[in-house]
This record gives sequence, C-alpha cells and structure tokens, in this order.
Amino acid sequence: MIVGKQKPIAEIREIISPYKKVLVLGCGTCVKTCFAGGEDEVATLSSALRLSFKKEGKDIYIEELTVERQCEDEFIREAAIAVSNNSAVLSLACGAGVQAIARRFGDVPVLPGVNTTFIGVLEKQGLFTEECLGCGDCKLAVFGGICPVTRCAKKLQNGPCGGSRNGICEVNPDTQCAWQQIITRLGNLGQLDNLKKYNPPKDWRSSHAGGPRKLVREDHFI
Repeated sequence: MIVGKQKPIAEIREIISPYKKVLVLGCGTCVKTCFAGGEDEVATLSSALRLSFKKEGKDIYIEELTVERQCEDEFIREAAIAVSNNSAVLSLACGAGVQAIARRFGDVPVLPGVNTTFIGVLEKQGLFTEECLGCGDCKLAVFGGICPVTRCAKKLQNGPCGGSRNGICEVNPDTQCAWQQIITRLGNLGQLDNLKKYNPPKDWRSSHAGGPRKLVREDHFI
C-alpha cells in the first residue's frame, strides 16, 4: 500500500490560511490504514484547525468529508457538492489522490495535507516498512522475493557490497543487510544458483526516470 504521514499542523495552517472555507477531504484506503487521512484523522485535524484559528480570531469555515478513494473518479464524484461549497480543498490522500482531485475540479485549489513516503507493508500496528520502489521491471523471482532495488541501501543487484557486519547494513545500523536476507532466502528455497546469473545494470527508463508512466489494459480500455 501507499504509506504517508500527515504534514505538521503549522504547515497545514500556512497553506490553508488564505482561504475562508476549506474542505478537509479524507481518503478511506491507504492513508486510513497508516493513520494519516481517514475519517478519524479528518475529524481530529479539522477540530485542531478550528481551535487554532479561533484562538487567533481568524474566521474560517472547515467542512469534513471522507471518500473511499480519491484516486478513482467513481468516488471523487461523491465529493463534488462539498468541493463546490468551499474555496479550497485540503486533501489527506497520497500525492496521486491530490492530483486526481485537482484534475477533476480545475477551478478549486487542492492542497496536500499528507507527505507521501513510500510503497510498503504494515509490519505491526503503527509500523510500516518500505518494500517496493515501483521501478516498473520486477525481478523478485530472481532475488527470492526480496527487492535489492528498494531494500539495499546501494541498490546492488549482483551481490553484497562487503561492508555489512553480522547481517547489518554499513550505511544504516538500524537496517538489516538486504543481500544477507536474499542469500538466506535463496538458500532456504534451494535457489542459490540464481546468484551465478549476472544481472545487467538497471534500466531506469521503466521507473520515474523516464517521466510520468501510464498503464493501458487493452482488455479494459474504453
């Protein structure tokens, strides 16, 4: 899932301060799971903003709404009336959601309330770890289901750097060496021969280095 973290309230106050009526728009999927932008976060943030502006004597109206996903037009349409009633939207979705709302409502400022961080997994309550860079050319079959592009600090694809100690990355002592994990995993799977194969340098054109990407499913394209 996409993992994000709500921006500091001081920054949020600054970006919405020019507006008299603001819709705080939550997203009920990824950012809800990581406690950044679901219904509870919308309510808590909206209350804090009202109180903060009231203390300064600033008159600002804040409306609350959460849709299932801000990245799909089917759910974006549910926000149309609320958007039209306000002078700006504070989106608590990921960056894709913010841009989808801005594209749909071209005459209303859409402001980000969340910093999108990475594609990751929920390890346990409140702990999220990055697992995927979205590079567009997945080689997890080669590396035993562990991605060196994301999880190796040096993004090495043909073995470890030699700098790790006791399975710990030399770049960050709080991080396990990805290649130690890959080798252990391949050993458990009986696939250590994968390490004998040369992996050519990464072609980053399939990633964001090639500009904005687009996926077209011909079987579903209308």
